[in-house]
Amino acid sequence: MKKYKIKEIFLTKQGEGFHTGRPAIFIRFTGCNLWSGLEVDRKKAICNWCDTEFVGTDGVNGGQYSINEILKIVSSLWPYQNEEEPYVVCTGGEPLLQLDQEFVDEMHNIGFKISIETNGTKLPPNKIDWICVSPKKNTKIILTKGDELKFVYPQIGFNPLKFEGYDFNHFFIQPMDNKDYDKNKYNSEKFVKENPLWKISLQTHKILGFP
Repeated sequence: MKKYKIKEIFLTKQGEGFHTGRPAIFIRFTGCNLWSGLEVDRKKAICNWCDTEFVGTDGVNGGQYSINEILKIVSSLWPYQNEEEPYVVCTGGEPLLQLDQEFVDEMHNIGFKISIETNGTKLPPNKIDWICVSPKKNTKIILTKGDELKFVYPQIGFNPLKFEGYDFNHFFIQPMDNKDYDKNKYNSEKFVKENPLWKISLQTHKILGFP
């Protein structure tokens, strides 16, 4: 029986992008194809500005689980009845290293909509309800169609405008959270003023202090 390696599973609100503020259960998969997650490897990583811990299974509700075990955890965490549509966000790391059709189908069978946050270098299973791609410099983006494209800005030598021909419904610029954050916010605002297809995404979970 397949086991999924999960860093953490927790109830929160979607903190960024189109669904900001929406109640969601986050399932964070371990592993990524752009960085090992180890600080010793950060400088040579493709995504060396990653702000997420995805190594190991030691987070809240973390572990190596069968799909049935994950379904039980997710069902137990969802507190709403009829007022909110059950919704899970599969993230990482890179969730498409592990996420498969069985996971998607079984999650649908218990009434949950599924969103993924991916770097776009892997193709997803069918019938995912919301696809958010966050492209990274020096990668081959093969997932060119989805619901939301969220560009962490700036990435030196990597122009967001190249993605305007991709088949997405929403385009977001999100200021990179690093030592230059104030400057990044200013430049992100300037970019969206000059390019009306794009909207601003802020990491409201960091601003408000929730997971």
